[in-house]
Amino acid sequence: MSTANTTATRLITLIMSLQRQPNQKAADLAEKLGVSVRTLHRYFGMLDEMGIPIYAERGPYGGFSLVRGYKLPPLVFTPEEAVAIYLGTSLASEMWGKLYQESANGAIAKLENVLPDEQRNEIAWARRSLVATGMHRADLSAQAPYLEVLRRAAREHRKIDMRYQSTSQAEATQRQVDPYALVHRSGWWYLVGYCHLRNAPRTFRVDRIQSLELLSQTFPPPDDFDVHAYLEREFADQPVVHAKLRFKAEGAYLAKGNIVPWESLTENPDGSIDVVLSAPDLPWLASMTISFANWVTVLDPPELREMVRDWARSVVELYKT
Repeated sequence: MSTANTTATRLITLIMSLQRQPNQKAADLAEKLGVSVRTLHRYFGMLDEMGIPIYAERGPYGGFSLVRGYKLPPLVFTPEEAVAIYLGTSLASEMWGKLYQESANGAIAKLENVLPDEQRNEIAWARRSLVATGMHRADLSAQAPYLEVLRRAAREHRKIDMRYQSTSQAEATQRQVDPYALVHRSGWWYLVGYCHLRNAPRTFRVDRIQSLELLSQTFPPPDDFDVHAYLEREFADQPVVHAKLRFKAEGAYLAKGNIVPWESLTENPDGSIDVVLSAPDLPWLASMTISFANWVTVLDPPELREMVRDWARSVVELYKT
């Protein structure tokens, strides 16, 4: 968590503490916040600048309090808005794992502490009934140390040195990269940054990083780099192979029950189904086709038919003995 975020959290905690219990001693407040008394007085000054005045009463029963009558403005959310906030923090915890799990749980706890019963009940219902899980195709716990380093590198604009295994080369290569952003897409974590080996922005899948070192050398973030525009161009420019498959009538339920990959689905008079799909390469399409065994025939392209035929023959050879 950044220093700014930590300070903001402590200021809110300080206000809520004084609102619940006035006339608190400086030492007690500092202990609750985990800061020194000197830092606490600095927080009082910051609150005063924000228009939230604190006053002190001397004597054995005195202490620090909010000005009488001051109250934090209530948080007013519709039940749907409260659930949306809960879902957002839940997704942060699910996607980032331990990196943001504690922060997400803390945010929900603080929210529930100030919400009226109706909104709290709605969040309790959402906990039981609206669940997002299984968003990662690779083991997130194995990637967490790298994600933590990459997050820090992107936040502090520090270069990294990594050993990376791409799919286009048999051997891993050493790369020095200026990390721009971390991107979660289609179940995978990606690093977007400037690769000094290629002298251009590149995208790296985090689970393919074999080793990673955070360097002390910093880099100036480019003012004209838009990660959203870059990703749109990059994925649009990727090679695409289109295929047409036919499911037998007996296996039509497989096509209908697995509609996500299909760009189109056409039912034929004999009960069979033709589907069209696209992928970056033939091996992915061949794997998809073979997963449906003898329920599917490749109609197009011929290169895919040949690959599936060769793979099927190789499998038969493996099981001859």
